[in-house]
Amino acid sequence: MFGAGWLNLGSLVFGLIAWILPVVNIAQHNKAGCRKWAALCVASVSACAISLHMQLYYTDHLVKIEDWSALLDTSHAVASVATLLLVVTIILNVITLVVYSKKLKD
Repeated sequence: MFGAGWLNLGSLVFGLIAWILPVVNIAQHNKAGCRKWAALCVASVSACAISLHMQLYYTDHLVKIEDWSALLDTSHAVASVATLLLVVTIILNVITLVVYSKKLKD
């Protein structure tokens, strides 16, 4: 039905969602009634996990079709980008946690 290429596109979309949600969270921290910050943090981390999971499935697809040249060409880049996605997502969500924990104390 779908080719394996949609896994890369989906991974990119979920990765962007993982970064956009905490940025929106931080931007709205001064607005009264913004009580969904914890849910948005969980959604951000979940989007990151889904993005990384899709990359695992794409790599599995390359192994199954025995496309060794694609694996050799892309494995380092995929590992580096996956690390960047994870680290930035964690940092953004930690910043969100710090911003909202200060707001809760006030």
